[in-house]
Amino acid sequence: MNALHINGNDLTLEAVREAAVERRAVLLAPDAREAVDLARSVVDEIVASNKLAYAITTGVGKLSDVRIAGDQILELQVNLVRSHAVGVGEPLSAAETRAMMLLRANSLAKGHSGVRAVVIDTLCEMLNRGVTPVVPSQGSVGASGDLAPLAHLALALIGEGESFDDKGVRIPSAEALKGAQIKPLVLQAKETISLINGTQAMLAVGTLALLAAETLVDSADVLGGLCCDALKGTDAAFDERIHKARPHSGQMKTASNLRRMLEGSQIRESHRDCGRVQDAYSLRCIPQVHGAVRDTLAHCRAVFETEANSAVDNPLVFITDAKSARGDVISGGNFHGEPLAFALDFLAIALSALAGISERRIERLVNPALSEGLPPFLAPGAGLNSGFMMPQVTAAALVSENKVLSHPASVDSITTSGNKEDYVSMGMTAATKLKRVVDNTRNVLAIEAMSVAQALDFLAPLKTSKRGQAAHAAIRSVCPTMVKDRVMYTDFARIAELIARGRLAEVVR
Repeated sequence: MNALHINGNDLTLEAVREAAVERRAVLLAPDAREAVDLARSVVDEIVASNKLAYAITTGVGKLSDVRIAGDQILELQVNLVRSHAVGVGEPLSAAETRAMMLLRANSLAKGHSGVRAVVIDTLCEMLNRGVTPVVPSQGSVGASGDLAPLAHLALALIGEGESFDDKGVRIPSAEALKGAQIKPLVLQAKETISLINGTQAMLAVGTLALLAAETLVDSADVLGGLCCDALKGTDAAFDERIHKARPHSGQMKTASNLRRMLEGSQIRESHRDCGRVQDAYSLRCIPQVHGAVRDTLAHCRAVFETEANSAVDNPLVFITDAKSARGDVISGGNFHGEPLAFALDFLAIALSALAGISERRIERLVNPALSEGLPPFLAPGAGLNSGFMMPQVTAAALVSENKVLSHPASVDSITTSGNKEDYVSMGMTAATKLKRVVDNTRNVLAIEAMSVAQALDFLAPLKTSKRGQAAHAAIRSVCPTMVKDRVMYTDFARIAELIARGRLAEVVR
C-alpha cells in the first residue's frame, strides 16, 4: 500500500484499520504541516510574551489559576505526562493502540492544537517502525477525554514507561525507541495537554469494533438465509414490495441479501406449495432486525468518521491573521466523549439483538418441536449422541451476557478533578465492554454457522442456492460434518476466525 498522508480532514475508518492492523505507513501531509507550524507560532508567541493562556502558561484542571512561566513550562510537560499515566488493567491490543496513535496524530494534524510538527512525525515514526506503547485499558472516564490512556502514549514519546517491540515483547520505551532509531521528545509548551486531551482511546477501540460489526451483520444475513432454507421457510417475507413500503435502508439491504441467498434453492422449491403461510419472527423478521442493526452501524460510522477528523483537545488555536501568525486560543470542551459514548452503547445494544435473533434460529434448528423434520439436536443417532444440544446453551449464555453488557455506560457520570470536571461520558467503559459484545456475537454466529451447515447436510441430496453452497463450503473448509459426538469448541473457534476474516460476509458483498 502507498503511505497514508494525514491532514486531519479526510481520514477514513478503513485507513485506520490499514495502519493499525496491516501496518500501512503513515506520514504528515505537506499542507497539514504548514497549518501545524502556523498554529505553533501562536503558542510560541504566547510563551515569549508570557500571556495568560490555559494549559500554556497555567496549570490544568482545578489548578488552572496557577501561573507557569520560564523553565517551569518544560517541567510542567513532563509532570503532566507522569501524573496522568495512571491506567490499570489489561493493556489495549496492539491494533487498538496503533489505531489510537494514528487518530491522535490525525487530530493534531488538523492544525488547531499548537504542537510542533515533530510531535506528529514522531507518532508516525513509532507507527512505521513498530513501537507500540503499553496502554492500560482502564482509568478513563471519557472527559477530559481519555486522559490516562493517552498519557501512557505520551509517556512512550518521551522515552518513559513501557512499549511493545515489533515482536510483541514488553520492554522499556527508551529501549524500544533506541532500537527503532527514534529520538525521544522533549515536549514544549502545550504539547502534553494536546497529547493527552482527547477521545482517541475510546474512538480507536470503537472503530475496530465497528469494522468487525459490519462484517458480522453481513455474515448474519448469510446465516439467516441458510437457516431459512434449512428450516424450510418461505422467502415471501423478503419480497421487495414489502420493504419498499417501509424503506429503511438497512432493512432493504438485508431483504435483498436474503433474496439472493435463497435464489435458485432446490430446498425452497421442494416445499413451495406446502400449506404453511408464514414463519416465526426469527426468520420472517430478519430484514427488520438485521436491518435495524445495519442502520445503527451506519449512524455510528458517521459519528466515528466525524470524530476521527476533529480537533478534540483543549484549548484550541484558531488563526486570525496568517501573515502575522496571530490567532486566538480558546478553551472549550471538544474532549468530551459523549457523542462517542452514546454511539458505543448503541453499537452494543444493536449487536446484542443480532446475537439474540441468531440464538433463536439455533433453537429452531435443534429443537425437534420446531425444526421441520430435522433430527433432534441435529444429532445422528439422537439419544446415543447429543449433537447440538449444548452449543445452543452456550449461545444462550453469550446472549444473556450481552444483555448485561448492553446496559449503557453513558447514562452514568461521576465527579472528578475537584468538581471542575463534574459531568463525564464514561465513553471508554462503553468501548471496552463493546469489545466483549463483539466477541460474544461472533461466537454465537459461529455456533449458528456450524448448526445450519449440519442441518443442510441432513437435507441432501437437495441443495441450497449457489450462494448458500458457497457459504456452506466455507464453513466445511474448517469444520467437518458431525457424524457422531465430538469436542466442538475448536470448531467454534475456527468458524469464528472464518467469520472475522469475512469469508461468510463475502458471499453477499
